[in-house]
Amino acid sequence: MKESRTSQKRLILKHLKEFGSIEPLTALREYGCYRLDARIADLREEGHPIKTDIIQSRSRITGNMVRFAKYSLITQ
Repeated sequence: MKESRTSQKRLILKHLKEFGSIEPLTALREYGCYRLDARIADLREEGHPIKTDIIQSRSRITGNMVRFAKYSLITQ
């Protein structure tokens, strides 16, 4: 399991560097990562500066308001 976590962590870091941000649905679809928040915590422990924005939007399926995290690398 630890190997899978490390692999996901590296893929997510690469995604952040390439695209600037990532959301949970993207992490699940692209990398099979169900716990993006845990992988972000791992990356933060390694010293990567990552900010969290809470996004609120209306679901296209239900019409209900939904909230989710969007993680971005902080560039100096």
